[in-house]
Amino acid sequence: MSGFNLLHLISKSQPVALRPCGLPSGTCRTKKTWPVSFSQEELKKRLTPMQFHVTQEKGTESAFRGELTDNKEDGIYTCVVCGAPLFTSDTKFDSGSGWPSFFDQIKEESISQTNDFSYGMHRVETTCSQCGAHLGHLFDDGPKPTRKRYCINSASLAFLPGDVAASSAPAKDTVDGAAGSSSSGGKTEF
Repeated sequence: MSGFNLLHLISKSQPVALRPCGLPSGTCRTKKTWPVSFSQEELKKRLTPMQFHVTQEKGTESAFRGELTDNKEDGIYTCVVCGAPLFTSDTKFDSGSGWPSFFDQIKEESISQTNDFSYGMHRVETTCSQCGAHLGHLFDDGPKPTRKRYCINSASLAFLPGDVAASSAPAKDTVDGAAGSSSSGGKTEF
């Protein structure tokens, strides 16, 4: 009996059937068709090695090392792969976790959620709903009003400063689809 199933005996919940997977994180990417897709070759050319590892291989960057972890500017955080708007700076907070944390997404359809049973525990994985890029995980220990903490890898995000975001993106309630973005620090421009 695996340690994972023993955990369920102790917690008295039903064991979950795990599927074999080739990803290093132990989670499985479904064969979902995303509205926006890119070839792996194109992404390897366009993204940094860390961005590719995080978004395509479900990797995690080191805590407190991400470029946007301590960012306090007003603006919009977008998907580094497709440019879809994900979060606004007014929902970002310092969780002390070492990764950018947000208590709400820009709109309900911005992010897809899937169960992640890697490393012998249950978490909720967050992915971009437009291109399927791995973003991070969702936890229920955030601040009011949502009590949610979207713990997101900085490498999966690009940032549009407030002045750029205001001139190129629609209002929060009317954001639809992917928007163009440029990431800071001399990285890829979309």
